[in-house]
Amino acid sequence: MVLAGKISTEVGVKASSAKFFKLFSSELHHVQNLCERVHETKLHQGDDWHGSDSVKQWTYVIDGKVHTCHEIIEDLDKQNKKITFKLFGGDIDEHYKVFKLILEVIDKAGGNAAVKWTIEYEKINEDIDPPNGYMDYFAKSTRDMDAHLVKA
Repeated sequence: MVLAGKISTEVGVKASSAKFFKLFSSELHHVQNLCERVHETKLHQGDDWHGSDSVKQWTYVIDGKVHTCHEIIEDLDKQNKKITFKLFGGDIDEHYKVFKLILEVIDKAGGNAAVKWTIEYEKINEDIDPPNGYMDYFAKSTRDMDAHLVKA
């Protein structure tokens, strides 16, 4: 059985791609105020939420269960509006050896935008399911954030 995989989802948003990308590239600490599924975020290590040496701790709900993990930004590509996050610790390490989350904010025709989430993962064993619950979580959270960004 295959232990490594990649899944993705794309969600259309009404907010501009620049506004949505700015939230993740320079205002990440606000996400907990915009999504009911995010219970808490805090800076675990480092001085800056967006520094390459900063580690954030997230507490969130997927499928009715509270989860925790740590996150670092591995790559930030402002030109292509793409960020690669590495998630680890907490519940992630119980199921996955590798868990990378890639956010891409895409400009679409007519001034519209979309947010694409991709998870690249490696399970610790073949009995672990792919992280489909995370895809649902990111899709729903994207809609929550978009609704707020459109009002702001």
